[in-house]
Amino acid sequence: QVQLVESGGGLVQPGGSLRLSCAASGFTLDYYAIGWFRQAPGKEREFVATISWAGGNTYYADSMKGRFTISRDNAKNTVDLQMNSLKPEDTAVYYCARSALPYAFTIPTMIRFDSYGYWGQGTQVTVSS
Repeated sequence: QVQLVESGGGLVQPGGSLRLSCAASGFTLDYYAIGWFRQAPGKEREFVATISWAGGNTYYADSMKGRFTISRDNAKNTVDLQMNSLKPEDTAVYYCARSALPYAFTIPTMIRFDSYGYWGQGTQVTVSS
């Protein structure tokens, strides 16, 4: 069955970096866009970044541009999110998700969480001194 497993979360000081990884299994990663979303306590889930099936296209939420980088290695079935210059407001549970449809990647469609059919369990990121 389709599985997405996030890892790499943890506690980091403001200005620090973390690299999250999403391990995919149970489907052919090459066919699907992958997105990262996050949810802070008491807030709605929000879009972070997305990458097309072959990695040729990426898109970021405005507040992440220049700080976060999404990448993928289809041979290793992983999609990573490199997060630099972290701020306390980046504290949240981070989720990776697989697009509901293969070969789908249009903006703003891929910003919407209902464009994704499968979700991981999330990994906690806490930015605090």
